[in-house]
Amino acid sequence: MANILRSAPLFILLLCVVDLVSGQIHYSIPEELERGAFVGNIAEDLALKIWELPARKFRLASDDRQQYIEVHQENGILFVNERIDRELICRQSAPCSLSFQVALDNPLEIHHVTVEIIDVNDNSPSFSKDVFSLQIGELTAPGARFPVERAHDPDVGSNTISNYQISPNEHFGIKVQTRTDGSRTAELLLEKPLDREQQSSFHIVLTASDGGVPHRSGTAQIHVIVVDGNDNAPIFDQEIYRATLPENSPQDTLVTIINAVDLDQGVNAELTYSFTSHVPERIGELFKLDPRTGEIRVRAVLDFEESDVYELDVRAVDNAPPVMTGHAKVLINLIDVNDNVPEIEVGSLSSSVPEDAVPGSVIAAIRVTDLDSGENGQVKCEVSGDVPFKLQRFLTNNYKLVTRGPLDRETAELYNISISAWDGGAPPLFTSRTILVSVADINDNAPRFAESSYKVYLLENNTPGGSLFIVTALDSDLDQNGEIIYSILENQIDEGPASAYVTINSKNGNLYAIRSFDYEKLKYFHVKVQAQDVGSPPLSSTTIVNVIILDQNDNAPVIVSPLTLNSSASVEVVPRSVYPGYLITKLIATDADSGQNARLCYQLLGATDPSLFTVGSLTGEVRATGRFREENLIVERLILSVKDSGQPSLSTTVTVSFSIVPNITVTSSERSNAPILSEHFSDLNRYLIIILGSTSFLFLVTIIFLIVLKFTQNRNIAENYTSTACSYRRSNSNTGFNQTPAPKQTLNYSVPAQTEGFGYTVCLSPESSKSDFLFLKPCHPTLPFSEVNVRDTKAMN
Repeated sequence: MANILRSAPLFILLLCVVDLVSGQIHYSIPEELERGAFVGNIAEDLALKIWELPARKFRLASDDRQQYIEVHQENGILFVNERIDRELICRQSAPCSLSFQVALDNPLEIHHVTVEIIDVNDNSPSFSKDVFSLQIGELTAPGARFPVERAHDPDVGSNTISNYQISPNEHFGIKVQTRTDGSRTAELLLEKPLDREQQSSFHIVLTASDGGVPHRSGTAQIHVIVVDGNDNAPIFDQEIYRATLPENSPQDTLVTIINAVDLDQGVNAELTYSFTSHVPERIGELFKLDPRTGEIRVRAVLDFEESDVYELDVRAVDNAPPVMTGHAKVLINLIDVNDNVPEIEVGSLSSSVPEDAVPGSVIAAIRVTDLDSGENGQVKCEVSGDVPFKLQRFLTNNYKLVTRGPLDRETAELYNISISAWDGGAPPLFTSRTILVSVADINDNAPRFAESSYKVYLLENNTPGGSLFIVTALDSDLDQNGEIIYSILENQIDEGPASAYVTINSKNGNLYAIRSFDYEKLKYFHVKVQAQDVGSPPLSSTTIVNVIILDQNDNAPVIVSPLTLNSSASVEVVPRSVYPGYLITKLIATDADSGQNARLCYQLLGATDPSLFTVGSLTGEVRATGRFREENLIVERLILSVKDSGQPSLSTTVTVSFSIVPNITVTSSERSNAPILSEHFSDLNRYLIIILGSTSFLFLVTIIFLIVLKFTQNRNIAENYTSTACSYRRSNSNTGFNQTPAPKQTLNYSVPAQTEGFGYTVCLSPESSKSDFLFLKPCHPTLPFSEVNVRDTKAMN
């Protein structure tokens, strides 16, 4: 049975002056031979001399862990060393063979031996289960096919399953199909309509037989259940789905999507997808099918060398009883892929390049290689990303890395240049390599301030030498190109140079005040600051620092009215007969500060009798709270204070003195105007003078009108009264008069006599208490009272 395929030596190598001779021999034997069974006479087939075999160390070299074939070193006969089970060695792959080498020394000869294992029909077809259930709706039309359970036979070729049969019945037949791999599958064919009311179930015996000699077979029982209801089976939109997939597709890669349509509604149209029993378990481990979406995805690693085509039988089952099923087929073709990645080599690399390098400057030499051949070995290369570099090709697979545009270290001081290479395979394989290139700095950036101008607020009376503000400029350059020196550019401040007011630290830009500032003299000034780097050539920029002096409460209020001397002021006289609210005087003060520091408040600190006076806290008006009594002093002294609202508050105190004089007739206009005439308005602005002047003019017109009206009223009143009494008695004392009660209609006021021959009596009519005016007339002490009264009456008339 041995078939010798002898050929001339394939190649001859000269190695240590020993000739190496090789050949190839092929044998075929059936499986399941007993141990020691003859395979072939290899010595005879190779024309070797039997007596030379031991001397030349005739031996069998095999890589198999289990030695199925052995050679007799004395006679060169190959024999079976262990029982050979083809299904165990090769499973269902055909053909199945064992390969090994036969070696001899002196000279060295190596012969390749292949022993083909021929399958024998030693396995019967078998089903995974003895009984299978199949539900078929009674409305299923004849001609419908139902895949039945696939039998398994480990044998191959003609010894595998060749036919399926079912037990005789009047409703079903069997249809056998041949798959692309040569295997046979069976489908139950409905030949006659079903009627559940007549027969609700069938028991059919399914027999699978192989083609070996003698035939072997296996059986299983199909339990067909006829159900009522759902009368539309799912229908796939394609009978055969085809997909092409690279062998290196990762797990969970989408292969294809199957889709079936069920004309029913509701639950009867809800479909579930699955593989049929025709799909081998090994193939089912490579792919997965989503039962809801119909997506078929890769589950495990695929291998083109193992199988380049996969055939999947799928079904769509609705959820309505009885379950109706639609079937389709999915053919998946694998594509062999390119499996050698290009390699990138970098030489003559310049790790640093100046930022003023001209476009086209060479950075490195690049060489790309690919061990593949043909299109798979044709490599293309480029720089990835948006970087100012590119590749220039100057030889096959050789490139220069050059700059393609201007560089700016301040924008990017370090570049990770990614060079990508890919071959012409389908799909192409990619590789990349990163080159690190730094950009050297040049002085191309001037110092830059954050703002073109700054505002600095400074309290007056600052300490000379104190820090005002820190200006900071940034320079994007490095080292001395980024080292900054600060200086002040000269400009005039209040008719003096800026350097006389402020100075600056050249290292950190800290501005210092040389002198103490006074808000009342200088409220604002600005300084121009320059920042210059130390590069070559040096670059600079400027900014303006605006210094705003803030007021501090450093000025106490100054009283301008009434005139003061040594914190004292005097008001001429005040009549004893003042009424409540009578304006005694008005305190006017100014403050050189501004804002809250100049907001003044007046208050009464002390008086002989504080209950007799009140001071307006905002107006400074000193007014009487009531009439003065006899026991009050002739001269009153008020201690008044005016203070500002600053922190801390400053104040000024003044002592105001005035004399209380009896029997002085003072009209309201006089009382109102007298203090005003003594006020000083030197510090009031122009608009206040205009307003006060207009108000005074209107007030005087009103007073004149009231005086005329009053005279008219007094004339009428005098006619209604026949007499008025005035009592007068001169006292020998110079300090006062004895007062005699007058008639009920007359009010008398006595004033101490200042001279021997004069006195004044105030005679008022009964209605005079309602009047705002007092009329004084002389009363001579030597005349009789009645005469005086008559003369007074005539005078009134």
